[in-house]
Amino acid sequence: MVLMMRISKTRIIASAAVLVLLAAGLIAYYRTENYEKYTDSFFDTFDTVVVVVAYTRSQEEFNHYFNKIHQRFQQLHKLYDIYREYPGMNNLKTVNDNAGIRPVKVDREIIDLILFAKELHRQTAGKTNIAMGAVLRIWHEYREAGRNDPETAALPPMAELREAMQHTDINQVIVDEENSTVYLADRYMSLDVGAVAKGYAAELVMREMAAQGLKSAMISAGGNIRTLGKPLDGIRERWGVGIQDPRQSIFSEDSLLDVVFINDGAVVSSGDYQRYYTVDGKRYHHLIDPDTLLPAEHYRSVTVVTEDSGIADFLSTELFLLPWPESRKLAERLGVKALWVMHDGTVETTEEMRRIMRSHGASGAVPQ
Repeated sequence: MVLMMRISKTRIIASAAVLVLLAAGLIAYYRTENYEKYTDSFFDTFDTVVVVVAYTRSQEEFNHYFNKIHQRFQQLHKLYDIYREYPGMNNLKTVNDNAGIRPVKVDREIIDLILFAKELHRQTAGKTNIAMGAVLRIWHEYREAGRNDPETAALPPMAELREAMQHTDINQVIVDEENSTVYLADRYMSLDVGAVAKGYAAELVMREMAAQGLKSAMISAGGNIRTLGKPLDGIRERWGVGIQDPRQSIFSEDSLLDVVFINDGAVVSSGDYQRYYTVDGKRYHHLIDPDTLLPAEHYRSVTVVTEDSGIADFLSTELFLLPWPESRKLAERLGVKALWVMHDGTVETTEEMRRIMRSHGASGAVPQ
């Protein structure tokens, strides 16, 4: 079974899971057919650096698309924000604040994201659940407190986590498409879309830019990579995207685990080296297993390559939360390319993933 879902109508950079090959010397700057490469970034959405690379005919054309991408990311960030309110807007925080009280009328982008995540939850093993907000909020509070004051860092009480887990039934997330409302039927539940929002936003924005005429680009939203077309440098036929070695803390060419080559697709990683804090000498990351209510410990990282950035974002978490070989079986059943880094440093991949990896002979020079 190949996963064919598509989007409907319409923390910090050091935690990025995937490294775009942008550093000097890694990708040369070429011009072909009047296209030139331009790069810019912003750091005011989704708590991460968003880097935009595009080949356009002029700086003015690049600025036109970059500004549109920035504005759209800002809008989607506000809609998907669960921590802050914004004047004149109902966002996910509004939905959470009205749990058990009333349905909330929301923009189509929220309806589509929730339906997207619910359908993926149904098609997979159900480990990744946007209704896990009650549990994830507790972990978030303890993680932030521990990072701010490491000497007092502590784990959340298991009794508190178990109580919160009683309020995570995704079937209690009621979407009324006709009236464009979302209602959380359990007053103690809340949504957390951290496992899918950045990838979903990158997918939505890139599709919109392509529809408006952009031909060659790459968006990196905190390591959630979405590419469009091929690099118009007259040399390469594919974009090269570096996968970070989870054992290396500093991003450089030497810290890459491997490089994959793609066009019109997405590369997303989830790992235990991203958002974490330390308690009694042990690191506790942000990817919480709903069965144990503790951070999953099956792998150091999981990377997924698909055509759709939203799917890749969701599945990188889902595969990370599943033990081997269930994780591999799910990737093969859904027809996605995947790479797992085990705790001993061993790397496992699907057969299709190997075909696009530099270590297995792939390159960006010719189609694979």
